[in-house]
Amino acid sequence: MSTVTTQPSVDQTAVEATVAAVTAQRELGQVTFTMRSQSTGRLTAKTQTGPLTQAGVPDESRLGKFTLHSDEPLGLLGTDTAVSPAEFLLKSLAGCYTATLAFLAAARDITLDEVRLTLGFETDLSGFLGIDETVRKGANKVTVDVEIDSVSTSREQLEELVKALEATSPIRDTIANPVVVTTRLV
Repeated sequence: MSTVTTQPSVDQTAVEATVAAVTAQRELGQVTFTMRSQSTGRLTAKTQTGPLTQAGVPDESRLGKFTLHSDEPLGLLGTDTAVSPAEFLLKSLAGCYTATLAFLAAARDITLDEVRLTLGFETDLSGFLGIDETVRKGANKVTVDVEIDSVSTSREQLEELVKALEATSPIRDTIANPVVVTTRLV
């Protein structure tokens, strides 16, 4: 009988090896994630993973390996058959926070017993709907409440860990800071 664990963790030896490899060959740090999406009726879309490219070398094994479906809730004119794009953004942040916390904890020799996140995406639709041009079209606030169970770790250490999390998470950095997004008709 297998035991299911909710304990976020990462192999510190593997982390050290990865850091050493990227330090020695900086091009290994150049990674591009890709996805391909197609409309599937009304406001729904089917999106599949594309190749992951690292150091200019595509890993074709990820092509179509995972499929995600999106829709909008009924109140936002969707059919509520899948997760909304805003919820996917929150899931992206949650996944990154969990991985980053595991990474940071391992580096500090902290054992995390469990991590729970409650995330929020606040927006004012009057911007998107063109009702008020002064209102931002995207989120005006993203919130994350972090709960960490770690029997052997003080509250002060956990607060330092969360502060490091905010400074380290790649997805948080992407959301919180301007990034070039290029959209083109091909």
